[in-house]
Formats: sequence, structure tokens, C-alpha cells
Amino acid sequence: MKIAISSQGEGLEAMVDSRFGRCAYLIIYDSETKKAESLPNPASQATGGAGILAAQMAVDNHVEVVITGNAGPNAFQTLNQAHIKVYAGASGTVKDSLEKFENGQLNQLSDSSVPRHFGMGQGKGGS
Repeated sequence: MKIAISSQGEGLEAMVDSRFGRCAYLIIYDSETKKAESLPNPASQATGGAGILAAQMAVDNHVEVVITGNAGPNAFQTLNQAHIKVYAGASGTVKDSLEKFENGQLNQLSDSSVPRHFGMGQGKGGS
């Protein structure tokens, strides 16, 4: 299974970014091969539509699960339509969040966890 984690930096030791659409990187982790790929998120500096762009990036990488701190309504709707499960409340390192997911310690969202434009104006890596 491929899992995308919103991240402030590259690799499994990077800190989770609480924002999905405007995270600096999406870490794509393959639970079968245990390999991770760090993809810069071009939506991080977008003037609008960041959630949709980041969600499309997850779709394009055949992700089945997204792990993040929060997901806004546009990102959530795009991911939901693609049948991608969204888990929120992640914090700490990417590796820690993957372990919490595997242990059932993250909450699966049934709707967005924050209002529109939540991550705007908070700068790189902010929450």
C-alpha cells in the first residue's frame, strides 16, 4: 500500500507538516517495500487551490492513504472522490506517524478537519 505523509522536509526523520495542501513535501511510503520517496510539493507556494493540487499529486502517485495534521475541504473532497483514506492528527516525525497509523492511533476523517484557507499565510513548515 502506498501512503502519502505531509512533511516539512525530506525523509522519514522529517517532521510532519500539519498542513496537507501547503506542506513542503509529500513523502510517498510503500508499506510493502518499506521504501520512501520525498516529493517536493509544488502547491506549497500556490496562490490558490493548494489542497486540490496536493491531492492530485497523491492521486497521480497511486496513494491509498494520506496521513497529515489537517486536511481542508477541497483537499478532502478531492481525496475522497479518488477513494483515498485520510488520517489526521499526525505530529512528530514521518516515521512516528507511520507507526501510529500502523497501530491504529490516528483518526480517519469523514470530512475536512479545518476550514478553507487554513494553511495560507503561515509560511513554510508552520501549523
